[in-house]
Amino acid sequence: QVHLVESGGGSVQAGGSLRLSCAASGYTLSTNCMGWFRQAPGKEREGVAAIYPGYGSTYYADSVKGRFTISQDNAKNTVFLQMNSLKPDDTAMYYCAAGRSWRCTFTSYDYNYWGQGTQVTVSS
Repeated sequence: QVHLVESGGGSVQAGGSLRLSCAASGYTLSTNCMGWFRQAPGKEREGVAAIYPGYGSTYYADSVKGRFTISQDNAKNTVFLQMNSLKPDDTAMYYCAAGRSWRCTFTSYDYNYWGQGTQVTVSS
């Protein structure tokens, strides 16, 4: 059974940083794309970053490009999201997701395993 467990969320002031972790069990990270999504109250879920572990290829939404970095540690079966220069607009529940294939997209349907989420709150 696949489990994805996020951690590292919290409350920070604008300009601060957080590092989110996604620990996977029952699943090998090197197989398919891994993504980070977020959902703010009243808004649709949006993809923010994705990584294809096989090549280490990374993808970012324009809203986070240059501020967020996705990475992986295959030995720990964990994916990370380093978030710098945080803004109040980054406030959301952040979810880790495992893709159905190696192809990385920002479409929720293309991911079939999801974590429970970790809350990120950025104050101005």
